[in-house]
Amino acid sequence: MQLSKKDVLEEANKACKNTLMETLNIEIVDFGDDFLVARMPVNSRVYQPDGVLHGGATVALAESVGSFASHIFTDTEKFFVRGIEISANHLKSVKEGFIYAKATFLHRGRTTQLLDIRVTDEADNLISICKLSTISLPKK
Repeated sequence: MQLSKKDVLEEANKACKNTLMETLNIEIVDFGDDFLVARMPVNSRVYQPDGVLHGGATVALAESVGSFASHIFTDTEKFFVRGIEISANHLKSVKEGFIYAKATFLHRGRTTQLLDIRVTDEADNLISICKLSTISLPKK
């Protein structure tokens, strides 16, 4: 039996319980053959002191969606995934609403993966561009 998209999203979001993703209210909202999308609300929980979205919260969203994308496209019976490097360029400030992070693969190797993560606001304005490298390591 193949699960519906709704069922897959529900299962993915259940896996985020009691994690940083739950703390930041990050929710996985869409996926396809080569991408994953998550969103995070922008409110005082993720502000820097002057009342705009903290870059670190943006990077936490980006790493969460990128690592999760690598995870769901990996044989987790045999391997586990870890982020090994992330970079971010922040382009625009946000004060409210939601931001969305879409992770797509630039490289999907057996051992290392490279993802491009575009963070946008609700009007599809580009907020940040991130790149994440992950590694798949064998379980012992």
